[in-house]
Amino acid sequence: MIELSSVLFHFFDTLSSTVRDVLPIVIIIFGFQLAVLRRPVANWSRVVLGFVYVVLGLSFFLMGLELALFPLGESMAAQLTALDFLFDSGEAIPEQVPWEEYYWVYLFSAAIGFSTTVAEPSLIAVAIKANQVSGGTIKVNGLRISVALGVAFGIALGSYRIVVGDPLHYYILVGYVVVVVQTYFAPKMIVPLAYDSGGVTTSTVTVPIVAALGLGLASTVPGRNPMLDGFGLIAFASLFPMITVMGYAQLSVWKGRKELD
Repeated sequence: MIELSSVLFHFFDTLSSTVRDVLPIVIIIFGFQLAVLRRPVANWSRVVLGFVYVVLGLSFFLMGLELALFPLGESMAAQLTALDFLFDSGEAIPEQVPWEEYYWVYLFSAAIGFSTTVAEPSLIAVAIKANQVSGGTIKVNGLRISVALGVAFGIALGSYRIVVGDPLHYYILVGYVVVVVQTYFAPKMIVPLAYDSGGVTTSTVTVPIVAALGLGLASTVPGRNPMLDGFGLIAFASLFPMITVMGYAQLSVWKGRKELD
């Protein structure tokens, strides 16, 4: 059991750090409002209350990361790569575990990537706005699922890279070549949205779990360095949604033309 006093100390320490981090934003916003625009702030009470909610919410979120999400991600990675899980009792354990023995790691990575992306608040907001400005052409769930599939594939591939120890830049270079080629052929209206879709995946829900998973994998797979191999999963989570969103648009255009024919 975690002692109440240590939890309270941790909370107030996190709260003070959050206030210090948010303070420059407050100074810039109110500085421009009062000194540059020279206009009073409407609804002072609501604005102040909103900032209080932001500070409290960020503080609780950061505590949740430390107490739950990071330990859980690392724990799952450690359990999925444990030799007693990969091999049955009495089964011979090779000196170098083949990459295909880690198939549960790839499945878990894909599942956690998909589920966290679907739940990502920033992606939901972008999908709703895209649906509104496109007049309903871009479906909210269609965009969310296409982004989530990209993240799922990217994190699974990134986990494979950690297991085999390949250099990160090979995968990223090939991925961006595909993005550039797709950019030329994809419908022009979807390209900016596809590029933004890669960015919104690196937000509050996805990043902590993905980072913990990568560091946990690199710490438990033999021969891997957490500093060299543990990071980079977030790059995969940002890259592959661009590919899947443009692919989703290309399939929609192709389907529409086929129906007209």
